[in-house]
Amino acid sequence: MEQRTGPRARAQSGFTLIEIMVVVVILGILAAFAVPNIMSNPERARITQAESDIRTLESQLEMYRLDNHRYPTTDQGLEALVERPRSDPEPPNWQEGGYMRSVPTDPWGNPYEYLDPEDADGRIMVYTYGPDGRRGGDPEITNRDLD
Repeated sequence: MEQRTGPRARAQSGFTLIEIMVVVVILGILAAFAVPNIMSNPERARITQAESDIRTLESQLEMYRLDNHRYPTTDQGLEALVERPRSDPEPPNWQEGGYMRSVPTDPWGNPYEYLDPEDADGRIMVYTYGPDGRRGGDPEITNRDLD
């Protein structure tokens, strides 16, 4: 068999152990800086998701009001965005198919809460109690905080 020499022989030889070790060390250094930053942000990401959900719910409640000349009652709740309410006051122009496919739960697995203007000082209130799921918890996130 003929032994190859020159540039082609070098191209087929692969990486040396030192080259591989240098890459592993560089990846380790990058991970040492990146992992703490990534790991400290999940809670902030959940809060941002809750804020986004609340804005979406508030927007869909506005669409409901424009169609029906009033918001759903507190008792009808956010489910009025998914299924036509059967309790008084029944919406006269409820959008066929609803305003949402389903009402989301907050990022901590709890339902979002809703108060109609009569129960919330003249303005709707959509909120979550946050990670602990209790009133007065930290952070309690409401649509009023997002203005």
